[in-house]
Amino acid sequence: MGPYILRRMLLVIPTLLGILLVNFSLTQFVPGGPVEQAIARAQGGGDVFSGFAGGNTDGGADELNTASDSTYVGARGLPPEFIAELEKEFGFDKPPVQRFLNMVWNYVRFDFGESYFRSISVIDLVLEKLPVSITLGLWSTIIAYLVSIPLGIRKAVKDGTPFDTWTSGAIIAAYAIPGFLFAILLLVLFAGGTYWQIFPLRGLTSDNFDELSAWGKVVDYFWHITLPVLAGTIGAFATLTLLTKNSFLDEIKKLYVMTARAKGLSERSVLYGHVFRNAMLIVIAGFPAVFIGVFFGGSLIIETIFSLDGLGRLGFEAAVARDYPIVFGTLYIFGLMGLLVGILSDLMYVLVDPRIDFERREG
Repeated sequence: MGPYILRRMLLVIPTLLGILLVNFSLTQFVPGGPVEQAIARAQGGGDVFSGFAGGNTDGGADELNTASDSTYVGARGLPPEFIAELEKEFGFDKPPVQRFLNMVWNYVRFDFGESYFRSISVIDLVLEKLPVSITLGLWSTIIAYLVSIPLGIRKAVKDGTPFDTWTSGAIIAAYAIPGFLFAILLLVLFAGGTYWQIFPLRGLTSDNFDELSAWGKVVDYFWHITLPVLAGTIGAFATLTLLTKNSFLDEIKKLYVMTARAKGLSERSVLYGHVFRNAMLIVIAGFPAVFIGVFFGGSLIIETIFSLDGLGRLGFEAAVARDYPIVFGTLYIFGLMGLLVGILSDLMYVLVDPRIDFERREG
């Protein structure tokens, strides 16, 4: 197993390089880079994309006319020296190849630089936002497993019965509901939108969180994450439930199950003493991958709707503002986490079933 893990770890390096290279190349052709963003802000335009918004009001036209008649330097164009200084500050005075190589060398040492517009290091920003995203991803995954495994086993045992039919319909309906739509529905129903104000509208904790007792902090924490976690879980348990059911059905039809039943073992002993370990192999071993999928997939929408300041929202805002250190820093961290989780999933397979030998399969 050691050589296999070593080979997988070595593959992480070219994969990360490929991810960074593709995205770095794409940013060279995207309009409205950080220099243009800084110039637009210096000219009082907010950001470089404001010029693409159609339908200026009369008030906006009056402001532009006033600016053109004034002596404000931003209205007449910025000095070339200032623009050159901006390019030097952002590192755009160097060739793209040199900038990419410098970025890779810094990222190898986990030096992600500093945000262009926030005056804070990228690693500090990531560490600040990471707990929110981990909270959503971890609790959504745990709840999905707690629901999916018992339900999937029950559906396998009751295969073809009315219970299996109506639960399958409910699962498919839940899977078809977009996460953001379900999140809005939860807000309208339970966060003071139109009906009941049971849960808070935004944030991960209350304003007086530090003043609460230890038990009060726990209650306050779960009170705030209930709706976001439910919104993130709605589509996650459907696949797991059907995977659990199909895994059990596949194992139940095998010869060793028939032999165990012929020996007079009870159905419960057969199901949980023999079938469970083999059937749950793919489900349990896939826990890291499911967590990463929930962590990446729903973080942006859920964080935005519930006003949670996590990594998804940070990456989106950085992409809009062309804050490249944050964009590439979060991309590098997400990519590294995804690749390492893939290796962890393989280790989970071996832990659950030691009979699996990846080295012999590769040979």
